[in-house]
Amino acid sequence: MIRYTIKRIIMAVLTIFQVATITFFLMNLVPGGPFIAEKSISAQAQQSLKEKFGLDKPLIVQYKNYMSSIIQGDFGLSLKQRGRTVSEIIVDRFPVSARLGGLSMAAALIVGIPLGSIAALKRGKWIDKVITVIATCGAAFPSFIICTVGMYIFGVWLGWLPTLGLTSPLHYLLPVFALSFYPTSYITRLMRSSMLDVIGQDYMRTARAKGFSQMRCLFMQALRNAVLPVITYAGPMLAYLLAGTFVVEKIFVIPGLGGQFVSSILQRDYTVIMGTTIFLAALIVVLNALVDIAYKFVDPRIQLK
Repeated sequence: MIRYTIKRIIMAVLTIFQVATITFFLMNLVPGGPFIAEKSISAQAQQSLKEKFGLDKPLIVQYKNYMSSIIQGDFGLSLKQRGRTVSEIIVDRFPVSARLGGLSMAAALIVGIPLGSIAALKRGKWIDKVITVIATCGAAFPSFIICTVGMYIFGVWLGWLPTLGLTSPLHYLLPVFALSFYPTSYITRLMRSSMLDVIGQDYMRTARAKGFSQMRCLFMQALRNAVLPVITYAGPMLAYLLAGTFVVEKIFVIPGLGGQFVSSILQRDYTVIMGTTIFLAALIVVLNALVDIAYKFVDPRIQLK
């Protein structure tokens, strides 16, 4: 376990380094700059700002200086939000995205696992067909479609739910639904196929032959093994929910990290783009590593090497 953990840490550092390098050079290939859009600033003032933030130096020198800074934990100052550091922006905005993503993940697991299990146990019956159709539609519709339809039906037409901000518990319903609809559908389909495979195994037939009830076989034997693929998906899913809230946060005007990331791209705020990308990449790597380690506790037969 210790050897495996050390290996994963080394791989994580290398992965984050590669993400930072690729993002840095791709970002600087995009035409324009952070100060060009500011019409009131003269060319001389723009040059002074470039010198202040080190953007007048050769690209390779900028890369070297930036990598040296992030190794020390310094992501620099925002180029557009004067006086604010990138770390302050992440600390301020990420809890909103984390809360929204955490609720969406809980909803996806709570709904998806039971639906997939029911569909497998009722294979071929009408309830299985209904669940399969809903799960297929959920996997096909993008989040912005779910957001738009939900806002129109529940916010405009019926007037039941608020559609902007996160100032009350009711404000979470539409964003959480829009964000969790796809993961719920995917988990439902994944759980159904996994459960169908498990309930056809020899040990399940043996348990039923010994007189165990169907519910006991389901919860004591089948569910524990069938949920393994869902655990595999849980890490990337949580990372997707925490890092992939860009569209949802923009549509519902949620002050989270996703909306801030989109704004920083449009404004060419290089330091915020880099800091957010590295932070989210580190988050994804850590979550994937935790999922791999969690495998060992769910199924002791798995050996980590």
